[in-house]
Amino acid sequence: MGKIEVRDKLHEGRIVLWQPARGEGYRVNVDAIHLARFAVREGRVAGRAVDLGSGVGAVGLTLLHDGAVSHVTFVDKDPELLSLCVRNIEENAYTPHANGLQGDVSKHAELQAVLGARANLVVANPPYVPPGRGRPPSSQRSVARSGEIEPFVVCARALLARRGRVCFVYPAHETMRLLTTFRNAGLEPKRARFVHASATSPARVVLVEACPGKPGGLIVEPPLVES
Repeated sequence: MGKIEVRDKLHEGRIVLWQPARGEGYRVNVDAIHLARFAVREGRVAGRAVDLGSGVGAVGLTLLHDGAVSHVTFVDKDPELLSLCVRNIEENAYTPHANGLQGDVSKHAELQAVLGARANLVVANPPYVPPGRGRPPSSQRSVARSGEIEPFVVCARALLARRGRVCFVYPAHETMRLLTTFRNAGLEPKRARFVHASATSPARVVLVEACPGKPGGLIVEPPLVES
């Protein structure tokens, strides 16, 4: 018996989103929307974007919905999630502006060869839990959230155009790990914003933009408070 899929919506119903039903697999959460909105440059459109570990496509679909990019390639190694992503591209009439690509971020040379031209923007909502930390994965959802950050960052750098930029979302308590990983890959953090569940709670996740360039110049934006 196949997994149950449901037809949800984003952005007040303007985006159709097919995804696994609750308990059937990894589902989109608000971090994907935070990441997409953080990646938007007011008054500027990125020509080519890549959504690494795209899942069903919420980040890239939001970028297209907001008019922030001209084209998105959605990359995921899970064929079931990628199939749903392609379905979402088609149902939202983004086929001329998007495509799905099954691939593993640890094999960035293969992805680069298929993509051809480099990306102006790479976004990623990568696994939050490094292997060996926390409880062992017991479901598709927890497996999707368990993995190393390094392959995502290295892959993003390999796919990036010379003047391109990358935007990631990651747990706030792992901020130094993310920033160090960026620098080790030749990416310099230039902009960051912390997300808090409430005005009195510690930061939950951090949004970071990085690009190839000289060290320094990091701008920490005002915090985003969810409630």
